[in-house]
Amino acid sequence: MTQAPQPNQEPNILGKFASVVGLLGIALFFAGWIYRWSYFYFFQLEVTNLDFPAQSFLFVPLQIFLGDGWAILRTVFAFLLAVIAIQLTLWLIWIITEAFVNTFNQFRSARTSRPTQRRRSWIGKQLDSVAVFTSVQLRSVEFLRSLVNEIVIVSWVLIFIFWLARWQGIADARRDAGQNSTLPVVALITPEEKFALGRKLDDVFADPSLEKYRIIGDRGLFDDLRGKEDTDISNPKQPRVWRILLERGGWIYLFQALPPNAKANERPLVLAIQQGEKGHTVIRSPEVSKTK
Repeated sequence: MTQAPQPNQEPNILGKFASVVGLLGIALFFAGWIYRWSYFYFFQLEVTNLDFPAQSFLFVPLQIFLGDGWAILRTVFAFLLAVIAIQLTLWLIWIITEAFVNTFNQFRSARTSRPTQRRRSWIGKQLDSVAVFTSVQLRSVEFLRSLVNEIVIVSWVLIFIFWLARWQGIADARRDAGQNSTLPVVALITPEEKFALGRKLDDVFADPSLEKYRIIGDRGLFDDLRGKEDTDISNPKQPRVWRILLERGGWIYLFQALPPNAKANERPLVLAIQQGEKGHTVIRSPEVSKTK
């Protein structure tokens, strides 16, 4: 007799691979979105208004989990904590489930031992109905356990991904907002009639005219920046360095780096400049110029 051919396992393997890739893509997108949301929220910007392409969120998590040695160690530690949390939660759920099943079995045994007495009363009939309904529910206990296990695993994984991405986003934003920023130093040159702030190129001590400008909101924010629009590192204790945060959707976002002694809850002021039809000149540099 010829041996029956073994069923082809390739479709099952491809299906599992596709499901794993899909779950991995969702996790990476979630981590990338949380990272950017935390990063730009530090600068008081909403990530949903910055119009990032969806695929860009899939590459951001690489620096969250594999950015450097410390990031790798933190990821491994978070993975171990997630495994412990998942196992502990499943163990507690299993104990509760077993206690419920044992209680129901005891109740059912007691009900069958005295069927005549219970069925004589209205309460006994109600208990019988409850018992029948519960018996039907217990038939699918394995399915419910599997569903609960998956919910627990996904929930804990998302929780740890959320906190890893959020912590890294805030840490990177705090670094870029300070003196050790990885963002470029910027020199922005724009037409005078398009911008109320700024120094004149031919006379840095003269303030531009504000005759045709109006203001709504906090006048003090404007006054705090007026006269401090240029980069100045003459005072090492209070250097003034302007950096470019982002160019997106026809807007240029600039901010003044925080001083070395900035408080933990201090945030930089961000200027959002709309690119006009006359154009702007943007000069990027990794370091502040040494010329006066």
